Amino acid sequence: MVEYRKYRCLVCDFVYDEELGWEEDGIAPGTRWEDVPEDWYCPDCGVGKEDFELMTDEFKKSL
Repeated sequence: MVEYRKYRCLVCDFVYDEELGWEEDGIAPGTRWEDVPEDWYCPDCGVGKEDFELMTDEFKKSL
């Protein structure tokens, strides 16, 4: 079973889920974070990939 990760925007809390991708920007489901183009930006607030962090299990439990 493939384990997908989620990355959270530090500015607006948008979540990029590797399992779902982001088809609105042509990023197919199953696309790993490292394979998302470097010039991709948060669809909600416009910041770059450098402003995202990996969501840990601890963080997910706090939601």
